[in-house]
Amino acid sequence: MLNKVPQITAIFWIIKVLATTVGETFADYLNTKLGLGLGPTSLIMSALFLVALAVQLTRKAYVPAVYWTVVVLVSVVGTLISDNLVDHLGFSLQTTSIAFAIALAVVFVAWWFSERTLSVHSIRTTKRELFYWAAILFTFALGTSAGDLLAEASGLGYAAAALVFAGMIALTAAAYYLLRIDGVLAFWIAYILTRPLGASLGDLLSQAQKDGGLGLGTTTTSAIFLIAIVALVLYLTVTRSDFVPAPDEP
Repeated sequence: MLNKVPQITAIFWIIKVLATTVGETFADYLNTKLGLGLGPTSLIMSALFLVALAVQLTRKAYVPAVYWTVVVLVSVVGTLISDNLVDHLGFSLQTTSIAFAIALAVVFVAWWFSERTLSVHSIRTTKRELFYWAAILFTFALGTSAGDLLAEASGLGYAAAALVFAGMIALTAAAYYLLRIDGVLAFWIAYILTRPLGASLGDLLSQAQKDGGLGLGTTTTSAIFLIAIVALVLYLTVTRSDFVPAPDEP
């Protein structure tokens, strides 16, 4: 197979943040606005995610629309996993953050011992792709718990939390470009941090002003960000600017 994931470009990170924001707001929209509740919402979105993932696994190369559909859905599912553990089962955000961090570490260790690489530039086998999506799922779940822990449980607020995570991403970028830290390490650190950044932005935009948000609501926020994602994915489909060349191409 050809590489099943896109090249890491500026647009990649933009869509990633947009997708994480949708994961936060759309999960809240289904759960509270439509009144489905956490249980039914989790079942519906998990089923959609598994269907989209199955389609992604059957592709032989990167397809923007399929890939980013899976990312959006896994963002929602990761949010719901964290919310179920905290709201339904009563686990604290500290506990879930630690648990998801350990689970992510286990995935990375298993991936490394199996493939001897954690690089996203060579996702050309089904095994590597399964490791990749398992890591993605736990980064979203971890980011949800860590973001809520910093923004809500600590009382820092959504705007301040977003600035903190944006600053941490900027430090990671500086360490990569200036200190030349390992690119794979920098990628995964940034990938983990963009989840709570997007979640904090989503809550900042959607939550009521009395709760520290701007009051746009989950419907409006989700719609704006979904439209932006669709527009960018269409652009990538047409321009192929993030396609990884085949081994025999320049």
